[in-house]
Amino acid sequence: MLRLPAVSGRFYPSHPAELTAVIHRLIEIESNTQKVAVKACLLPHAGYVYSGMVAGAVFSRISLPRKILILGVRHFPRGEQAAILSSGVWRTPLGDAPIDESLARALRAACPLLREDDVAHSQEHSLEVQIPFLQVLAAGFSFVPVALGTVRFEDLVQVGEGVARLFAESREEILLLTTSDLNHYEDDATTRVKDRKAIERLLALDARELYDTCRNEKISMCGLGPAVAMITALQILGAERAELVQYATSADVSGDTRAVVGYAGMIFS
Repeated sequence: MLRLPAVSGRFYPSHPAELTAVIHRLIEIESNTQKVAVKACLLPHAGYVYSGMVAGAVFSRISLPRKILILGVRHFPRGEQAAILSSGVWRTPLGDAPIDESLARALRAACPLLREDDVAHSQEHSLEVQIPFLQVLAAGFSFVPVALGTVRFEDLVQVGEGVARLFAESREEILLLTTSDLNHYEDDATTRVKDRKAIERLLALDARELYDTCRNEKISMCGLGPAVAMITALQILGAERAELVQYATSADVSGDTRAVVGYAGMIFS
């Protein structure tokens, strides 16, 4: 399957040279930082003008292996609730990024809840906006895309358990790249308070409390499902450290504090 870009020219530049230059600008602030190996990272997925600096701060901190598992969001009510693509390539202005077929097969075996589905992925931007960063920074990488909709906590735990089995059995290093924006479309002050509550649960590696806090506090974290699955996997794999690399809201760029979106960049080891 050839998955064509859905948000090129809107979320990021459509011209290859301009796109490459933008990515280099987004990472150069932290370019002298020594890169570290991590088990997982959490990245935002808005347009690069709004959240690219947060993503760039994380990418500047971490070493990137050749195999990447991306847990993204299913923003649109189409397709499977837990959707995987197991073959083909994703095209961006920088070329084609191959899906790792052997890794996808292993993940499907480890997590039968996942269903093969190109509909859920066809217009989904949360995974797409990560690919150009990887194409610039991790030449020769392959990846597996998974899009998770709003599903039950128990199902998210099942996905996380499958990811943990995959990682534990793999002889190769794999990065779990999880993507989520935080609270949506409330004023900046409210969003920062709500986002801090979610970030505290992420830092504590507490999947149940993250899920309950977002539900009870009405924190509209679109990637709650991927984040719960990620934390579940990290708990099983013995992760001991979580770090907030950078936080921002869209108001930091637009100046409009009336209705913002929050962005967090985090690493887990």
